[in-house]
Amino acid sequence: MKLEIQKVTKQYSKSKYGVKDLSLTLENGVFGLLGPNGAGKSTLLKMIATVSKPNDGVIYLNKNNMIKDPNYARKTIGFLPQDFGVYPNLNAFEFLRYIAAMKGVAGHKLETRIAQLIEGLNLMAVAKQHIGSYSGGMKQRVGIAQALLNDPKLIIFDEPTVGLDPDERVGFRHLVAELASEAIVILSSHIVSDIATISDQVGIMKDGQLLAKGEQHEIVKSTTGKVFEIEIDKDFLPALKESHIVINVTHQSEKLKVRYISDHPLEGSKLQEANLEDAYLHITKK
Repeated sequence: MKLEIQKVTKQYSKSKYGVKDLSLTLENGVFGLLGPNGAGKSTLLKMIATVSKPNDGVIYLNKNNMIKDPNYARKTIGFLPQDFGVYPNLNAFEFLRYIAAMKGVAGHKLETRIAQLIEGLNLMAVAKQHIGSYSGGMKQRVGIAQALLNDPKLIIFDEPTVGLDPDERVGFRHLVAELASEAIVILSSHIVSDIATISDQVGIMKDGQLLAKGEQHEIVKSTTGKVFEIEIDKDFLPALKESHIVINVTHQSEKLKVRYISDHPLEGSKLQEANLEDAYLHITKK
């Protein structure tokens, strides 16, 4: 599979853009998309999922124009939107059958597929209960199941781990790893650790634009040599935040241990190994 996004723009008003002149090419594997609230991540994903049309630019899936012929793409797309909703009076089996009918998924293997997804997402024990009685994490797993009903080759997850507990997040990561060998998986999340654990490539968005894109080690390399740790008095923290990008603060008896990013470190600072969270904050705040 190959997804090509060429100079795509989504404009809401004369001065307001959701996405601006963004280009990106993806093939099989996991692409993690990071960015602060309002960065344009969900806007971009909705255009890729053919839910929304760009004002300018073009999107190709295997050289087929998804804007001119969305039906071709929809047959092979699985999409979990951030604002996914369920029918509370249906159980998981009934809901997934309904979604399958909406997607045009049918055949003698459908019931087997639904059962496999329910079992794989650890929902079998509650599968015949009304979804309205589910926890937030259970509802999110139903959302993941519906995205995978048609055995998609382009899978789009927008904040998929919201509401999942630590064990469920680990299970989701394993599932994505299995899917990525035969599909393009696009994963948008504000949880940097999820992206760091799952993704082959990473993109960082802000203000509708793609600021960085590449292998994780390439993204992290941009911040290498800029991450430091220092112990300071509590009274000095506001001044440090004014002059540097502060990543983390921990209490150390009478002192504070502060991890921060800087081109000009303070005297007494110790150089630290950079990670994806450091790089993300460096790129979006510099």
